Amino acid sequence: MLTLARHAMATRFELVLHGDRPEALRAAGEEALDEIERIENLLSLYRPHTEIAQLNARAVREWVRVSPPVFRLIEHARRLSEKTGGAFDLTAGTLVRCWGFQGGTGRKPSPEEIADARACVGINLVEMNASASAVRFSRAGVSLDFGAIGKGYAIDRAVEMLREAGVTSALLHGGTSTTAAIGAPPGADAWSVAVDMPANNASSVPARLAVVPLRDESLSVSAVWGRFFQCGDERFGHVIDPRTGQPVQAALLAALVLPSATESDALSTALLLDGPAGFAAMTKERPMARALVVTGTEVAPQIHRHGLSAPTTPSAS
Repeated sequence: MLTLARHAMATRFELVLHGDRPEALRAAGEEALDEIERIENLLSLYRPHTEIAQLNARAVREWVRVSPPVFRLIEHARRLSEKTGGAFDLTAGTLVRCWGFQGGTGRKPSPEEIADARACVGINLVEMNASASAVRFSRAGVSLDFGAIGKGYAIDRAVEMLREAGVTSALLHGGTSTTAAIGAPPGADAWSVAVDMPANNASSVPARLAVVPLRDESLSVSAVWGRFFQCGDERFGHVIDPRTGQPVQAALLAALVLPSATESDALSTALLLDGPAGFAAMTKERPMARALVVTGTEVAPQIHRHGLSAPTTPSAS
């Protein structure tokens, strides 16, 4: 077994590889991690030279040509936005900034600020020219933020490179929120990945929500814990619903298993916003989906399952 790790996209990526040729495994693993860094250099908002930083700076004034992979990713994101009724939207970063979560700890904006931000949110404000591989925005204030899909896309690209290198058994995760499996570890039918309640959970619900078998699949977990602020008696989390401009209310955590990490990353966010009511639409479009949603409060959470059963023993991992 070989384990590699690297910091990218403001998180830690870890890779576990099995095989008979350690040197070849290491080379394949390093190339996969290099690919994740390359994707960061395309999609990062915080590096002025990246394609997305340049697009956000110029697209309100002119058509901006982007590389074919970035154009296809924006097209894919547009389709996901349409299928989720706008629950997932690349332009939602304007609302995250409005609520003070981009580079800050959060604040409660005025209704007028929220209305102004919402006017700049919507994938319909992003115009695309496929023949020129170019993008422009139809109004000032629009910007693209790949925070809810970029990590999954980078993991998918890394998995492609590992497969091309002949790797048949590997597990890769980014910050533990999105995990992708190739094959299974030696002597097992699948990789086992835990979905846990947060460490500070004070409820009577077991800390381990599920142990998910993954084989040539991806698991993404979206949650409101971790980044929030208190205003009076109200708590506001960092996941903002682009349809309302308000922090998520339907759920505390959503876990989703799909073949694609790009889609599990984006659609777990949509499922978090829609709560258990989103199961039907999700499985209609993707019958293979397995999911789990936690609603209620941190002290008294309720667990809703679709194809993800509770762990059989407390020690499962």
